[in-house]
Amino acid sequence: MTTQVRRTVPFSGDPIATAAALAAGARDQHVVYEQPGEVWFAEGAQASVVVSGGTAALRLGHGRRQDFAAGPALFDGVRSALGALPATDWRVFGWVSFEHVHRPTEDTTAHLIVPRRQIRFAGDTAVLTAVDDAEMNRLHDRLERAITDAAAPPSGDRVTVSPDGDEAELYRKAVAEAIDTIRSGALDKVILSRIVPVPGEIDLPATYLAGRRGNDPARSFLLDLGGWAAAGFSPEIVARVTAHGTVVTQPLAGTRALAGDPRLDLARRGELYRDTKEVFEHAISVHLAATEMATVCAPGTVHVQDFMSVKERGSVQHLASEVSGRLADGATAWDTLSVLFPAITASGVPKRAACDLIRQTEPNRGLYSGAVLTAAADGTLDAALVLRSVFRHAGRTWLRAGAGVVAKSDPARELEETREKLLSVSRFLVPAR
Repeated sequence: MTTQVRRTVPFSGDPIATAAALAAGARDQHVVYEQPGEVWFAEGAQASVVVSGGTAALRLGHGRRQDFAAGPALFDGVRSALGALPATDWRVFGWVSFEHVHRPTEDTTAHLIVPRRQIRFAGDTAVLTAVDDAEMNRLHDRLERAITDAAAPPSGDRVTVSPDGDEAELYRKAVAEAIDTIRSGALDKVILSRIVPVPGEIDLPATYLAGRRGNDPARSFLLDLGGWAAAGFSPEIVARVTAHGTVVTQPLAGTRALAGDPRLDLARRGELYRDTKEVFEHAISVHLAATEMATVCAPGTVHVQDFMSVKERGSVQHLASEVSGRLADGATAWDTLSVLFPAITASGVPKRAACDLIRQTEPNRGLYSGAVLTAAADGTLDAALVLRSVFRHAGRTWLRAGAGVVAKSDPARELEETREKLLSVSRFLVPAR
């Protein structure tokens, strides 16, 4: 790794559209990550951390590699690898698959990069970072072109996707079997998901831009990294950790469709609060989130805030709460992610039993219900839950959606909930040219 060059330039454009244009022109692995107040474009790797087979492999330039064994916590290997970086001001971007919870596995379950080039859009400036002056000048030229490209009219073409098929009936049966398992006392809640194939090729940057304009996510992302390409509009975060040690997680559980009719949407909001199944599903998720956070936070600092508010996320509305705390002395952001991953709202309660049932019932999830994240040497971490996304991997493209199953669930209603969630993405799929 080399000393980085930075340049700050004025910026008055659309950061989402500009980042999408940069991604569309990228010839190297890249990540776009949006969080409140800023959008990042990261490209290339001057260093990487890749987890597979229970080992976190740190790769630096000139073929140098150093392996770190997984410790007892989920992200001990990642933390050790990042601690060996020769720089003290690093920032990483990347993804963690759902199957990371089942380590060790020979599949790659996490892929993080320290980018060679990055741009941070915030307010009226863009901060460019590159490994040398030559790359900085090329990056600046690309930014100018991307600003122009971002002003072009978006494509109105769309790919049509059927939300049903043979898998719909299989999903109903899987939910019915899960209800029986829950009623037997094996667990309280599990999130089961189903896959919807996307025909043909899609333009991921254009899909990301169209979908972001049609959604109001907690975070959004666009990536092509480690064999996976995806665009997503995350309804919630797995974890956020500040440099001062504040920890936040944001469980969303309990869902109703948004129709675009204010009176109907308000009536459905009322249904959420009156539906004992939805309220129970939400309450046990919040309770477990607080319990998990208490293991890494200072005593007495974990609090539930904004309990059971309603958040609108694209085609649906959710019951939402925020759980916050302050890191205990000696604990890190990676300790936090180790206890909160995978998200309760994408796995279940108890988490281990739910993850085991998911593994028995579903094909590998990959990025779905994993995390896309950025983290830095100052101790900060921001991890988005990978839902409401389109995926491309190993020559296939697909959507995936799930629903929380509890003892009072109805298989037909849970299937309908997956249809409602799929609309957050399926309406915005732009065909490749």
